[in-house]
Amino acid sequence: MTGYLIFTLVLAIPSILASVRVKAVFHRFSRVGVRSGMTGAQAAQAVLGAEAVSGVRIEAHKGFLSDHYDPRAKVLRLSPAVYQGRSVSSIAVAAHEAGHALQDATGYAPLVLRSQVVPLASLGSNLWFLPFLIGMVTGLSGFTMIGIGLFSLTVLFQLITLPTEFNASSRAKAVLAQTGIVSTQEEAVGVSKVLNAAAMTYVAAALTAILHLAYLLLVTRD
Repeated sequence: MTGYLIFTLVLAIPSILASVRVKAVFHRFSRVGVRSGMTGAQAAQAVLGAEAVSGVRIEAHKGFLSDHYDPRAKVLRLSPAVYQGRSVSSIAVAAHEAGHALQDATGYAPLVLRSQVVPLASLGSNLWFLPFLIGMVTGLSGFTMIGIGLFSLTVLFQLITLPTEFNASSRAKAVLAQTGIVSTQEEAVGVSKVLNAAAMTYVAAALTAILHLAYLLLVTRD
């Protein structure tokens, strides 16, 4: 058990570093304004309008970097700093979330699949440890395999998330450039840095999940 706790602590390092970096980059470019003068909410609406996507509400949402798109409710929720902000960071994050709405409107397969996997992944992440622990204590391999199977749903979710997030960023950058919301090289570079830093959090999460799963499989072989 001690070895497992040490392993999980070490495994958390990439995600912690990625989180620290995205916050630092966001704060850095939150001090850089955009010539268009748009708020994040206005930029998100402009991105939706440029692709003729309607029926999506844009709402202010509590929390720092709590921004997300809810495909079930067709609601794009933006944190206060993004919703009201007129910075490169605000524009980048808002456009990225609007990119998910564009995916939803076009039936982008990874987004559809991710939405379907969410309930199973949530179940797996909350329950996997119980049968796995029972199996390890009792020596009943069936329980450990059930635990591993449940945890695998979390890994699947993380893997599906990667193309979904990268594609949303690509869509966002393309529309921002086409519409002139981002009009200078400095702004374009800033948007890319903010979105790249955010993307690394998903890469770190996926890598962590994969290594965790590999560890569990290794332990069951001993």
